[in-house]
Amino acid sequence: MIGHPFYILEEVDSTNNYAMAQVNSGEVTSGTAWFTGNQTAGKGTRGKKWLAAPGDISALTVALQPAALPLSRQFMLSVAVALGAHDFFSSYAGDETAIKWPNDIYWRDRKAGGILIENVIRGTIWQYAIIGIGINLNQGKFPEELKNAVSLRQITGKTWDGPTLAKELCHFLDQRIKQLTPARYDQFLQEYKAKLFRMNIPAQYRSGDTLFEGTIKDILPSGLLVIDTGHELKEFGFGEVEFILR
Repeated sequence: MIGHPFYILEEVDSTNNYAMAQVNSGEVTSGTAWFTGNQTAGKGTRGKKWLAAPGDISALTVALQPAALPLSRQFMLSVAVALGAHDFFSSYAGDETAIKWPNDIYWRDRKAGGILIENVIRGTIWQYAIIGIGINLNQGKFPEELKNAVSLRQITGKTWDGPTLAKELCHFLDQRIKQLTPARYDQFLQEYKAKLFRMNIPAQYRSGDTLFEGTIKDILPSGLLVIDTGHELKEFGFGEVEFILR
């Protein structure tokens, strides 16, 4: 069960780094979770930093053995985790919560959280997925360079207890992971697309040095993003396209 055991770390550079070290030590059971409200060198996708003042961010990492999921279905784990995080955040922030491809949590057009999954693969065996989730919790304001960020406190007007919410997040993740069977892959993907930020909405994107208008039309089972540019349907992998935000 995700969140059993559940450890609270007073301060850590990165909950993902800490979890990876514990997994490599061989002393971890699947479902173990680590939480901190003070992450000094948090990691985002593609090497980005995820930093916040102590207590502002809820940083949770879960070590999970993917069990029956084959390596070819890695994106389905990402989908399940994103849906679980969406379930959790929308329970407080409401139905304006969305998933920005591949797995950021958005409220309206602002980023509320991010997910980073790092894998431990030995040979052809997917031994562990290290699932890191950072939720903007109690920030009253953000630096100018993070003008599209938002916290749960800003949305609700309330200050939140990090460990309590992290345990709730574990519950939502556990429900989704338990439902993730081959018979439900298509159902999960359809639900993911129904919650997707900018799905079927024209917007601006950048790929390399090219700025273009396009409309998200589909997400493939492999995780590729399909955008209609008006001239053709183009497929993009992770890191190959940038969302232009206001």
